[in-house]
Amino acid sequence: MFLTISTTGTPERPATDLGYLLHKHPDKAQAFSTSYGKAHVLYPEAGVERCTAALLLEVDAVALVRRGKGKGRGGAPDAALAQYVNDRPYAASSLLAVALSSVFSSAMSGRCTARPDAPGEARPLRVEIPALPARGGPDLVAKLFEPLGWTVTAEAVPLDTQFLEWGASRYVHLVLESESLTLAEALRHLYVLLPVLDDAKHYWVSSDEVDKLLRAGEGWLPDHPEQKLITSRYLSRRWSLTRQAMERLELVRLAEADDSEVEEIDNAVEDPEEPGETEAADAAEAAEATQGAEGTGGAGSRRQDGAAAELAPADSADTVTTDADPDPADKPTPLATLRRDAIIAALKDSGAARVLDLGCGQGQLVQALLKDPRFTEIVGTDVSMRALTIASRRLKLDRMGERQASRVRLFQSSLAYTDNRLKGYDAAVLSEVIEHLDLPRLPALEYAVFGSARPRTVLVTTPNVEYNVRWETLPAGHVRHGDHRFEWTREEFRAWAATVAERHGYDVAFVPVGPDDPEVGPPTQMAVFSISDISDRNEKEAKAA
Repeated sequence: MFLTISTTGTPERPATDLGYLLHKHPDKAQAFSTSYGKAHVLYPEAGVERCTAALLLEVDAVALVRRGKGKGRGGAPDAALAQYVNDRPYAASSLLAVALSSVFSSAMSGRCTARPDAPGEARPLRVEIPALPARGGPDLVAKLFEPLGWTVTAEAVPLDTQFLEWGASRYVHLVLESESLTLAEALRHLYVLLPVLDDAKHYWVSSDEVDKLLRAGEGWLPDHPEQKLITSRYLSRRWSLTRQAMERLELVRLAEADDSEVEEIDNAVEDPEEPGETEAADAAEAAEATQGAEGTGGAGSRRQDGAAAELAPADSADTVTTDADPDPADKPTPLATLRRDAIIAALKDSGAARVLDLGCGQGQLVQALLKDPRFTEIVGTDVSMRALTIASRRLKLDRMGERQASRVRLFQSSLAYTDNRLKGYDAAVLSEVIEHLDLPRLPALEYAVFGSARPRTVLVTTPNVEYNVRWETLPAGHVRHGDHRFEWTREEFRAWAATVAERHGYDVAFVPVGPDDPEVGPPTQMAVFSISDISDRNEKEAKAA
């Protein structure tokens, strides 16, 4: 079995840099021993304009059998003959994936001493695998690779070229091409997805495979639309391991949404504070609540969006600097904080006392609102039970005093459906939520919030796509996060908001959140909807009648 990796270059950035990245010299043919045979690395072509590296794995079928692994899923050997006569020496499988990680370990981790900047640079890449087992066919291959930035050409290999009427085999001839990926990203994609497509690992899958999956999937698996299938197949359908991996991937997603570390969130769920710490925390919270009553607003970190985080500029975590900072270089203000503060200010201006946080995530806004006694009832809803569990632990609901606990409620709800529990509130907040819905589902959300629940004030924040050019690390044409179904310009957002307001009897005003760039506007745009006087008068007359 083999695969080739090719790139193109120029005199300023020669294609032979591929040799530095792979840590394998183009002028040499090298061999490496593996548990199941020998891996060879050679370069069929190596020039300034084009360079190709080939990885050829010679599988020792006898060694494979002697190690008791055969071809069966999870390491269980197949029938006696099938252990010796099978497709393992010819088709790309988990054997080739393991060889990739062994032979190209430095390249996969993005290390290159000779060219320190090169691993982080996207470059033209072409990967070809002549025989790839694909349970699911070319369609599944495209579903797995295309969301990662690959152009996919997957042609089914016929069972016999002389007898085409026999149909296609389960193998495909795969060509992947991309201009926007680094070599390390490409290798990690292959390491995970080759055994996923084969759907049969050559070794026993144990708990350490979860760690391998999460390491190789960092940066792309948490947001992949086929995440569940990838996780299940990679772990050989061992449900306990799959569940463990899915829970950890959810923690990653929530950590991104809160600009925090996975360990911090994990501790919030699994390791609540000791009882002795509770009184001090409650005392500090009471002191902050007093400050909130004086108009300072609560502290705390609102999650960046209802489902996932935005990409950060430069090396900061969703941060922008403001003129109010004494030293912007040293003390950048997180956009999440600016957004939360703008929301709280708008809620105070509206006079709202009973507030809904729709898509509350881990409860950062709920936590901040609790510190201000003017908000007498705060309700957080989310479609994710995992997020609500973390929010409950963050708020320490199980140890909260009776008076404070009477002010807050968390429950599961989907904004795609009407929910009578959401009716009768002064205000509702949808912070970084709408962009996570497919556009055809927005009318359902619109009716559930503005038509059915109908709070007096509704605050909606969403990214301003025009500002994306100011994010240094965001490639042109990309949305801020892989889970965003769309991102609107200021004109598009204003047009949508105006239509919603007119349809449901609201007035709408717009507030910039973050530095308001004279050319591209603010990073976040907020619409403040309030029931119009005419609509309010009509409703009162209808109730009186």
